[in-house]
Amino acid sequence: MTVQEWLGKDNTLGIDIWEKKYRYNNETFDEFLDRVSSHDEEVKQLIIDKKFLFGGRILANRNTDIKGITYSNCYVIPEVEDNIESIYNTCGMLARTFSYGGGCGVDISKLRPAGAQVNNSARTTTGAVSFMQTLSMVAETIGQRGRRGATMLSMDVNHPDIEQFVDIKTDLTKVTGANISVRVNDKFMKAVENNSDYILHWPCNDECLYHVKEDPLQAPYDKLIPIKNDDVIIGYYKRINAKNLFNKLIKNNWDYAEPGILYWDRITEWNLLSEDPEFSYKGVNPCAEEPLPAGGSCLLGSINLSAFVGNDRTFNFPDFIKTVHIAVRALNKVLIDGLPLHPLKIQQESVHDWRQIGLGVMGIADMLIKMGIKYDSEKGITVCKAIANLLASHAIDESAEMANSLEGAYPKFNLEAVLKSEYLKAHVFPETLEKIKRTGLYNSQVLTIAPTGSLSTMLQISGGIEPVFANYYTRTTKSLHNEDKTYKVYTKIAQDWLNAHPGKELPEYFIESSNISPEFRVKMQAVWQDAIDASISSTVNLPESSTVEDVYNIYMNAWKNGLKGITIFRSGCKRIAILNAEPEKKEDSKISLKRGDIVKAGNNCIGLKRTLMTGCGSLHCEAFFDPKTGDLREIYLSKGSTGGCNNFMIGLSRMISIAARGGVGIEAILDQLKSCGTCPSYAVRTATKKDTSKGSCCPVAVGNAIREMHKEILQRLDNCSMSLDDETVELVKASVSINKDYNNKCPECGEELIHETGCCSCPSCGYSKCG
Repeated sequence: MTVQEWLGKDNTLGIDIWEKKYRYNNETFDEFLDRVSSHDEEVKQLIIDKKFLFGGRILANRNTDIKGITYSNCYVIPEVEDNIESIYNTCGMLARTFSYGGGCGVDISKLRPAGAQVNNSARTTTGAVSFMQTLSMVAETIGQRGRRGATMLSMDVNHPDIEQFVDIKTDLTKVTGANISVRVNDKFMKAVENNSDYILHWPCNDECLYHVKEDPLQAPYDKLIPIKNDDVIIGYYKRINAKNLFNKLIKNNWDYAEPGILYWDRITEWNLLSEDPEFSYKGVNPCAEEPLPAGGSCLLGSINLSAFVGNDRTFNFPDFIKTVHIAVRALNKVLIDGLPLHPLKIQQESVHDWRQIGLGVMGIADMLIKMGIKYDSEKGITVCKAIANLLASHAIDESAEMANSLEGAYPKFNLEAVLKSEYLKAHVFPETLEKIKRTGLYNSQVLTIAPTGSLSTMLQISGGIEPVFANYYTRTTKSLHNEDKTYKVYTKIAQDWLNAHPGKELPEYFIESSNISPEFRVKMQAVWQDAIDASISSTVNLPESSTVEDVYNIYMNAWKNGLKGITIFRSGCKRIAILNAEPEKKEDSKISLKRGDIVKAGNNCIGLKRTLMTGCGSLHCEAFFDPKTGDLREIYLSKGSTGGCNNFMIGLSRMISIAARGGVGIEAILDQLKSCGTCPSYAVRTATKKDTSKGSCCPVAVGNAIREMHKEILQRLDNCSMSLDDETVELVKASVSINKDYNNKCPECGEELIHETGCCSCPSCGYSKCG
């Protein structure tokens, strides 16, 4: 068999991904199958049928003679202890793990807060947050085969430095080599819900608070207070308002796409080890779908659910169940084979003791489409719940069967503790329970839904549990006459349907993620999370117009629905500017400007006008945009009969115009305008006459007007198909879509990136970046 026969000869992107990422030493596809499956005929057939694939590290590294590699995607490094030796020992563990190609999660909650006493010449510490840049720089420096190390830094919400932690990445130059997430607990979330005060404390366990003699809720706000036992300082606490802290986190997430939230009580309480006193999670991997103990690793594989739907639109449950059993066995074989390959001794010991695997799914959206079911429907929920429950029950059953037939349970198995697990009780068959009582479980963790960016792109299916991002995207190529030509590229499932139904439009069950409410996304993830003992990597993509309140509601809803974590990405957020790995390649895909170059506005610009009411009277604002791309080209401001300083307005309009024609994006211009503060005249008129335009001064009002007109122009261009020929329409649409998020470009080909399953990926060339 050839890779062209496997993926389809027209799937040039998938073939390219296989050749660049997974093919070893010019092997044939049949040699690839033998190497990756280790000559297991059942596993080989699942791969051929596209029903199951190992994670990328396994596909690329298994049974090769490459030195310094691992089969695991990610690890959790032991918590950083409160001493300088531990901090730099952690840096060493990170560097070694990155050099093997693994990502890392690190929790810094044990580091004492800023202002706390230390026994050295400094007398007081700069705090936990001050060491984040050090840890981040390791990831930025150490990599393997062109990949930069991926890191997740987490902190307990109880830590007195949590506000500084939440704010650290509002400076776009800091901690650029790591994601950050806050571990929240139910007590804190209830305090947010009730808008009540909350006590931050270090150490981050409640024992230290027993030594506080006074009522901590009567302490001054935001003051670090020592906790003493017989005049010896044993900790610190601080009083805050829970909702204020949560709102700060939400606002930063809306504006910068970070920090994320980990619902730590749900993480620790809903798994097979929840009642085991010897076990504790120490962090999560960079995409947060794998909570792990110190030294733990995630070994991944995914079942393609769309491959189990037949032409009769029914799901083949017996075949799916058989695949679950084979996949669990296959992942465990890789786990044992890969034990000596982990970079650090603590990782080898942890994997040996706990045997955690991460079997997951992908292609859920394609599966529902093949069945003729809308993703955001109760029927879709019902189908997914049935499949998820079978996945959990049969994965646990196979792990019990392996313990019975092989060398027994994982070394740290505690029968009494496992039988108390609420997760186990919810998903175990009676006959499986008897197996567990006899010989235990082979694994302490069996399921996770990880990012499947490259895998799902290669197979031309949807990733993880994500809905279809878009049924088609536009691709731009340079013609022989040096002109950009654009055309639609449909997702495979959409193209297949259109080929089978010529002349018809896609039915309503081909729903895109932008048309699915965030509430339903949370509901769907909750169905799967109930069945998954680890966690899920999933991203809710929000339009730029989404509000801070929208983000607040998603995170509160996620907590109430029992999620362990969720990622939110708002289009147009400031974090977009640093997502590309190679900043020097970020220039506009249509016009490359050197420093100092100015684009001519031309005579065919499209113009709109707004009349504004300011603190000094009326102000006329005219904006002109490129007719193909919608880019701002010129703006003219003139005062009305009672307006303010005309010369000031002329100067402002000229500076905005030259910035726009010099390649400065509209969002960057608007960001500067909205930072101009409050004008006394504007404030007085707003309070007395209440007729001022939206804003706090003339520049802010102008910025709001430009934004409104720009959106109207984009909408007009998007709806222009009634008057233009097809080729021009596609060109205009492509140009508009490229410019909506002008910094959100693939560093390899310049196309727009898609954000899903905790990663950003390019639908055009297959580039992906997780963590």
